[in-house]
Amino acid sequence: MTRAKLAHAAVQSNPTLLRDLTKRFDVRFYLVAILFIIFDLEVAFLFPWAVSLGDIGVFGFWSMLVFLAVLTVGFIYEWKKGALEWE
Repeated sequence: MTRAKLAHAAVQSNPTLLRDLTKRFDVRFYLVAILFIIFDLEVAFLFPWAVSLGDIGVFGFWSMLVFLAVLTVGFIYEWKKGALEWE
């Protein structure tokens, strides 16, 4: 049996599966996921920066502060828009 026929048979034998496939998710789930990825990447950038802070000097310090300021402004914007609040 081919893969397409097997998938079609699974959907035909389980009508609740077909309903679950067409269910829509709330946009807030995606916003929280995007925020998680952004702040996860922030941590991924902060660790190597902290390890090499002695080598990169003042320029590296101020560059990271600018990076953190941009992320903080984005976080405050999301907070003010209510993207972090659940009903």
